[in-house]
Amino acid sequence: MRLLLVDDHPLFREALASAIALAFPKAELHEADGIRAACEILEQNPAIDLTLLDLSMQGVTGFEGLTTIRARFPRVPILIVSGVTEPRVMQEALRHGAAGFVPKAVDKATLTRAISEVLGGALFMPPDLAATPAPVRGDDKAPIAERVARLTPQQMRVLGMIRQGKLNKQIAYELQVGDSTVKAHVSEILRKLEVISRTQIVIETAYLDFDQTSGF
Repeated sequence: MRLLLVDDHPLFREALASAIALAFPKAELHEADGIRAACEILEQNPAIDLTLLDLSMQGVTGFEGLTTIRARFPRVPILIVSGVTEPRVMQEALRHGAAGFVPKAVDKATLTRAISEVLGGALFMPPDLAATPAPVRGDDKAPIAERVARLTPQQMRVLGMIRQGKLNKQIAYELQVGDSTVKAHVSEILRKLEVISRTQIVIETAYLDFDQTSGF
């Protein structure tokens, strides 16, 4: 069993690694403190069986980290380990391709069961939280999550910068590409998200930003 732990808090990574090592003594553990490092490890270790990912990390908004890893490494299931306990967020994580969701406060037995079930091909949510109905949102929300999942990793990076209000020249500088390349990415993002302007991109994807959610 080869697992990748992705969290920018060293103490939590250490605690999580210790819990996993006790439950699965033969497990091979890799650790990353961010999405870029996680992608590098997954690139170098294609045999990794499962990624355990925190949603709330520096430089990551909403589900950007999850969708980035899913787009680049669709074979590797992702188990979210987060401080969130809101059914709304958990449901959205599953819509974005997560194979399971466990709050950071769960006991070792629940974490062990989550890992085992996800590795076995099942979806996992804690029974007490899975039984809680998620708030009903408008019909315009679910489709945008599915459309965002169509974006390539580079388009996801451009989308993140658009949401930060950056201009094409600023995006081109940060990505070290030409203006024409950025324009092409923006056009593709508009097409895939089925919107007509950068402003509409920001409005349509605003609900993906859970930075203000307690514990996220």
